[in-house]
Amino acid sequence: MSHLPIWNGLNFCPQGRRGFIKVGALGVGGLSLPLLPPLQALGATGKKGSAQDRSIILFWMAGGPSHIDTYDPKPDAAVEIRGPFGTVETKVPGMQLSELLPRQTKIAERLTIIRSISHNLAVHDDGSHWMQTGYPLLNARARGQTHPAEGTVVSRLKGAKTPGMPAYVCIPEDYRSHMGFYQTGAYLGSKYNALNGGGDPSLGNYRPPEFSLPKTVPLARLDDRKNLLSSLDRFAAHADAVQQWGDLDDAQRKAIELASGSGARQAFDLSLEKPATREAYGQHAYGQSALLARRLVEAGTRFVTINLYEKDVDWWDDHTTIEANLRKRLPPFDRAVATLISDLADRGLSENVLVAAYGEFGRSPRIDKGGGRGHWPSAMSVLLSGGGIRGGQIIGSTVPGGSAPKDRPLTPGHLLATLYHSVGIDPHGTLPDLQNRPIPLVPEGEVIRECVVG
Repeated sequence: MSHLPIWNGLNFCPQGRRGFIKVGALGVGGLSLPLLPPLQALGATGKKGSAQDRSIILFWMAGGPSHIDTYDPKPDAAVEIRGPFGTVETKVPGMQLSELLPRQTKIAERLTIIRSISHNLAVHDDGSHWMQTGYPLLNARARGQTHPAEGTVVSRLKGAKTPGMPAYVCIPEDYRSHMGFYQTGAYLGSKYNALNGGGDPSLGNYRPPEFSLPKTVPLARLDDRKNLLSSLDRFAAHADAVQQWGDLDDAQRKAIELASGSGARQAFDLSLEKPATREAYGQHAYGQSALLARRLVEAGTRFVTINLYEKDVDWWDDHTTIEANLRKRLPPFDRAVATLISDLADRGLSENVLVAAYGEFGRSPRIDKGGGRGHWPSAMSVLLSGGGIRGGQIIGSTVPGGSAPKDRPLTPGHLLATLYHSVGIDPHGTLPDLQNRPIPLVPEGEVIRECVVG
């Protein structure tokens, strides 16, 4: 698996990408950490929250998932259009899903499926930039990210819900050096970039992240285990008075801030979950990433993006052998999404957390001679659940062949405006760029009115 992080003993090797500062089985500075208190002590209230209290978990389906083979099936179309999969009826009128999504079918009353998102950029990089920033960009790979991604906007305007927690996390990381992932702060600066989860949490050797201190910081010389945590607390309390503090970059500052508290360390520690819970989510990358995301938002993180990228397994760019690919990929994805939504509901957190799933575009209506579907930005589907979104509905539709919206055509701007609204951000607001000019969060598109409760 060439695109995910690898492990070398206890140290995380990011393979040329900016990964977590360090990930391992030990605590800060290589010292063992004490047992942490229960997660509930970190700020999870279990109460229904207003928009000001909400978080977002995004399954970023990189590569472009087939809408016809997932959320917008066409059972009455010719076989080359409808594809190899049957459909399953739900309790929601008009909502049929692929037979490979049986778990989500059972919770249809909690789902909103938008079937009429479209744009006109068929290149991975260009479409991804538009879907994640709200701004179209031709030749994005060469030009680079020009506007901040949704997670960084939320990080900048809302911050973490609980002190000591990162506002924005990517699992396993933000893949900024790979095509199709435009998830940084752009002109907002690195301060609002995601904190990277550092690895695949389904692996047996995954451990909670640790945050190593730079060698120039005096605390790195400490070897007294009993005094380490209290020393970190003193360092954090007096950081402004420490000369080296002013010399650290944003990533180093963030590492020290998080290392000085137990909240983030505990939230990342999946070993604190009951084995039955881990099994319910599924012992695979999708399931354990979803469980980690739930722990993070429960503890106070505002935005989590789940990025999984393994060719033919987690990468949704199914130009060939789409049937075999989806038979491997959709069951773990279905289990993770459905279990996460149900788990949030059982914990009384449905109104606190918006779960979303989408990629940069859909796939072509016809299966080609290679048994796959090509890029198709003219039609795509989006899944939303919770977080103030009205459930149990289909918004929009596509023509019988699935090639374009039939009614209620919507754009990436409409989707991002709705996400921002969910967490209490005015989508018509602005943020200053490097020249202090006010740049709209979303250049076009309104909140999707059917989504909003009340």
